Amino acid sequence: MTRCFIGLGANLGNSHKALQQAANDLEQLPATHAAGRSPIYRSAPVGPQDQADYLNAVVALDTTLEPLALLLNLQALEQNAGRQRGLRWGPRTLDLDILIYGSTVLNSDRLTLPHPRMFERNFVLRPLADIAGEYWQFADGSSLAQRLDACPRNDLTPTTLDWTVMPAEGINA
Repeated sequence: MTRCFIGLGANLGNSHKALQQAANDLEQLPATHAAGRSPIYRSAPVGPQDQADYLNAVVALDTTLEPLALLLNLQALEQNAGRQRGLRWGPRTLDLDILIYGSTVLNSDRLTLPHPRMFERNFVLRPLADIAGEYWQFADGSSLAQRLDACPRNDLTPTTLDWTVMPAEGINA
């Protein structure tokens, strides 16, 4: 089994419900077991600013799926959630990214590991630190705490949203 961390984000429709469903679906992938869920955060959008804030979180999984097989599963979950690929960094019903896949370093036309923009995004690093720990070491020897300290600040707010109660229908409930 390989420990991997998946970033979750959504800002269209009922974002809270989308994250809850995605986390449940991730934990049901073949040859995969749940290893943890971060708290849910609210963040300002990256890219076009004329869109709603995002809800973001990180889920830890232990899996025997290979990285590209995992990526295909994530893309299927995004599509099932109504994801439309169009405007880069535009609004989305669900965004799932492999942030870290064990100690794998990969740079292919389909997938780059660790996630190439992870270190620029506190809405990824903060929830990652919540479940991996700030002393997590990257291949270059830096810690997650050091990367988080060096990360540009985005308007990031902890929420009181949880993983167990499905919210009423509504935008960013």
